[in-house]
Amino acid sequence: MEKKSAKKKLRLKDILVLQAVIVIYTLSSVMAKLASGQEPFSAPFLFFYLIELMILGVYALLWQQMIKKFELSVAYTNRAMALLWSMLWAVVLFHDRVTVKNIIGVALVIVGTLIVNGGDAEERENGGDADGGSGRKGGVR
Repeated sequence: MEKKSAKKKLRLKDILVLQAVIVIYTLSSVMAKLASGQEPFSAPFLFFYLIELMILGVYALLWQQMIKKFELSVAYTNRAMALLWSMLWAVVLFHDRVTVKNIIGVALVIVGTLIVNGGDAEERENGGDADGGSGRKGGVR
């Protein structure tokens, strides 16, 4: 029982860490966009491309840790939040226009992510498993 309550307390923190990893992933797209504005194979192009590869390397290592910590379905659902972060970068850094369709699409992604994250917590509170009882119960793996 105590393990359950300890997990609940870490839940928001874990989701925030997962989102931070996703933000790191979206920064690779920012570097790709910056590289695309440069002359191919010039020093600035290679610099931005190298930074992009470094970010992706860091992300790959962090993502492996995230999929150890979360159920795969929860981790990948949260990864869809990259749409929100990418749209934010596009507006803030590149002054792109955001349409109503963009906002509606990202809002749907956010709602879906909240449902998956919230549903997982409700199932744990009720003692149920999403996989029909064959999952980890009582701390047994």
